[in-house]
Amino acid sequence: MAAVADVRHLVVLDVDSTLIEEEAIELIAARAGSLDRVADITARAMNGELDFATSLRERVATLAGVPVSVLGELSEQLTVTQGVPELIDAVHSAGGRVAVVSGGFHELLDPLAARLGLDRHRANRLEVEDGVLTGRVDGPIVDAAAKAIALREWRDAFGIDSSAVVAVGDGANDLAMMDEAGLSVAFDAKPAVRDRADVSLDVRDLSHILPLLGLRG
Repeated sequence: MAAVADVRHLVVLDVDSTLIEEEAIELIAARAGSLDRVADITARAMNGELDFATSLRERVATLAGVPVSVLGELSEQLTVTQGVPELIDAVHSAGGRVAVVSGGFHELLDPLAARLGLDRHRANRLEVEDGVLTGRVDGPIVDAAAKAIALREWRDAFGIDSSAVVAVGDGANDLAMMDEAGLSVAFDAKPAVRDRADVSLDVRDLSHILPLLGLRG
């Protein structure tokens, strides 16, 4: 697919292992003592072996009893993937927008989105009672279909044609939103995602997306 140039762009990224280096739920699971179980379920869901919504409920159930105060601490520990600030600055300078949609959690993503200056972000919410996690998700789950819906909503809100939308992801839960974009980018992705994407990037540096937008190189 030809690179998009000289138009406004909407870049929509996955979060866990894409915008950030971690799988955020695994950070919480480490505090809950369920890391090994959660990591195994996460890997199977990323490979498309498990239904995402079912796998998320199963993983979140292991987090019951974790104090909600822990989430603020963990948000500060998230590692932004190399090239993210450069990508956001370049897209903004060209009149574009950058959004992220996550199967993770608002409680960790909200502070990060504010620090990075993201234009839109969407994620799941964890149910809390008496200051601790209940082990349930609060509200609808952000699964593959919800990611695609978010991309379409933001595209329409910004008045951007689908041909100027770039979707970046690494797991099976990203495929539906990637199918909605004019350009889909597999970022250090699972084989099934690489096979369906327009472009595959194996170097963990998100600024490498800029040449695809005609913004560098």
